[in-house]
Amino acid sequence: MTFASPFIAAGIAVFAWWFFTGAILLVVRRADGGDAVAHGRNVFLSVPLLALGAAGVVVSASALTVTNAYVAFFSVLLIWGWIELAFLSGVITGSERRACPDGLTGAARFERAWRTISHHELLLLAALALITLATAGAENTIGFWTYVILFVARISAKLNLFFGVPRINTEFVPQPLQHLKSYFRQGPITAAFPIGVTFLSITAVCFAERWISATDPAATAGFALLTAMATLAAIEHWLMVVPLPDAKLWRWMLPSPPTTRQDIPDEL
Repeated sequence: MTFASPFIAAGIAVFAWWFFTGAILLVVRRADGGDAVAHGRNVFLSVPLLALGAAGVVVSASALTVTNAYVAFFSVLLIWGWIELAFLSGVITGSERRACPDGLTGAARFERAWRTISHHELLLLAALALITLATAGAENTIGFWTYVILFVARISAKLNLFFGVPRINTEFVPQPLQHLKSYFRQGPITAAFPIGVTFLSITAVCFAERWISATDPAATAGFALLTAMATLAAIEHWLMVVPLPDAKLWRWMLPSPPTTRQDIPDEL
């Protein structure tokens, strides 16, 4: 078995999804229990990883080889991971950092929710534009499609949390983003859910077809990576509906959340 094997590639994608998610959650949780500048310091110190990811996307785009497929894939994960770290650390979020007022509905609620994450969304769009430019006309577009999957899945997930889903896990919401929980709506699914799941499922099937029909080892590995990521994105959506203990995948590796004043019982 080699890295050109689609099954090895898919397994690596699943492990990368778990590992990168856990690593970011671990860094953020530790910063929650640190000093006032811990979150910002982590984001600053991880900038070299962002630069490494950007360089990897550019360098790997020129030719589609097995090595370049993996380099592009992991480079995009570094870029995406840094942006997510900046968001979860409260460094790049939005102009609104207060909880949603009780009774706010409709367009006013949507507009306020947008302002809580607008800077983050604009950064995601900017990164998409730059990756598109870096890979336009290139032989290797694995990095581009990896980012597109992550981007679409994240937008769909946020819309579903806003409009309503039966199951919302707030266990890993960090201290700087506690106000975002007031914008989540727990309830029956809306049209946003089947639209998002259907799109991601079709995307996974399309990439799987390309994987199966590919004759080049690099294309086989690359499309297997993309198939796995699109499938994971669809599964993540279903976890907002199906009551499975997905938090256990990372809970064991994280320190206990810091104790706040409201966690301390009153003395008798």
